[in-house]
Amino acid sequence: MTKAEFAIRLKHGCALIAAAEEELTEIDSHFGDADHGLTMSKIAKAIAEAVEQSDGGVQAMLDDAAMAVMTLNGGSAVPLWNTWLDGLQEEAPAGSEINAEELKTIFTRALEELSDMSGAKVGDKTMMDALIPASEAIAAYTGNDENELFRLAAKAAANGAEASKGFVSKFGRAKSYGEKTIGTPDAGAVSMSYFFQGLAQG
Repeated sequence: MTKAEFAIRLKHGCALIAAAEEELTEIDSHFGDADHGLTMSKIAKAIAEAVEQSDGGVQAMLDDAAMAVMTLNGGSAVPLWNTWLDGLQEEAPAGSEINAEELKTIFTRALEELSDMSGAKVGDKTMMDALIPASEAIAAYTGNDENELFRLAAKAAANGAEASKGFVSKFGRAKSYGEKTIGTPDAGAVSMSYFFQGLAQG
């Protein structure tokens, strides 16, 4: 997969997040600050613009995306996404192509970086409910077809976001609502799921 093809996938992910702004705001309004939709739209725009304007290789493109997010003012999603994107670029190839094995490497590293920062696990009702299953699906993939790799990741992320409805919030403002949060998905998991759906659009 060329850098240009990867960039298209990243921009598709950003577009789906931006299109879901109202939905994400509505979800977050139940037990959060109702700012997740706006914050994620900012993040998506920053990533898309950085990817579009980047003139280096794959690593430079992901680094530019991380740097663009780092400069934003916004909710808790900003440092989380910055950390994740920075993790993606750490072991990304410097050249203009990336294969399935290299994708597995960078998504594994990114999850490690974010896990170290957030401490959240599946079941805690956070973005990790979508990201961890998606990352595990990528890590478990044994083929060399990027389309299939991202399709499996997107399916896992969507299932994880749906499953978050059944969890009790253990982080952030929503934590104080306890079992009342059951029945509502986590906004961060939903936005991450949309991003992976975009990555699956070749």
